[in-house]
Amino acid sequence: MTSTHTAPAPPQATTEFPNLEHRSGTNRRRRLGPGRAIPGALALGPLLLLAIWFITSETGVLDPGTLPHPFDIARSAAELWSDGRLPDNVLASLKLATISLAIGVALGLVLALISGLSRIGEAVVDGPIQVKRAVPTLAIIPLAIIWFGIGDTMKIIIIATSVLIPVYINTTAQLKGVDLRHVELAETVGLTRAQFIRKVAIPGALPGFFTGLRLAVTISWTALVVVEQVNATEGIGYLMTQARLYGQLDIVVVGLVVYAVFGLTGDYVVRAVERRALSWRRALGN
Repeated sequence: MTSTHTAPAPPQATTEFPNLEHRSGTNRRRRLGPGRAIPGALALGPLLLLAIWFITSETGVLDPGTLPHPFDIARSAAELWSDGRLPDNVLASLKLATISLAIGVALGLVLALISGLSRIGEAVVDGPIQVKRAVPTLAIIPLAIIWFGIGDTMKIIIIATSVLIPVYINTTAQLKGVDLRHVELAETVGLTRAQFIRKVAIPGALPGFFTGLRLAVTISWTALVVVEQVNATEGIGYLMTQARLYGQLDIVVVGLVVYAVFGLTGDYVVRAVERRALSWRRALGN
């Protein structure tokens, strides 16, 4: 006697909407998503700009007096590196940017937690942050010079206060968006304030924090360009200022390329850390 096994009928929703069979956990390509990740795709844009620069310089469309040929820039960079000027100034700029970035990010995160987790903290902190956000960095430099002099202290303060703005704003926005059900669950299980911050608030704010951190890395180099041209004796900005005074356009462009490389590298590093830290999150861009 043979038994017949009848497969269960598919649910009505699956019959009417066959695409519901495709869930987020599968590896199938999503019709409405951006598609699969392309290895090295983040480098495509800069390489395309470099190719356009090379082609327009090679064909004579781009005047060398406006922007030198990429090969000329490479030769100038090699000469600056061989005589020691480029590595010394790069290290000086990197040191200043790293210290300022670390201070600014730490301050931005602490202020975001104070403002995002306390109404009194928000009333005290948010207003001054918004005032600083509205005031351009260049406008603060004369006052900062009067208060702190023209040394590295002034430069670190200028960069750090510029860096903390995007970290604060994005972290606070994400923190305020933490699901209330998570807060209620934390209260139900009896978490202390410190445990709530560590296990709920900070993990919930991480996506906004990383967005702010990416902006902060870029802003640290942008602010560095400004402060390094204020009575500086070292750094990429100082090297570019001296080259401008002597009409050395190729060295000015070398400085710009260095800033761009460090900015892109910093952004790629933050993206890589973000992917690992938020590997649990399934989102459209993942």
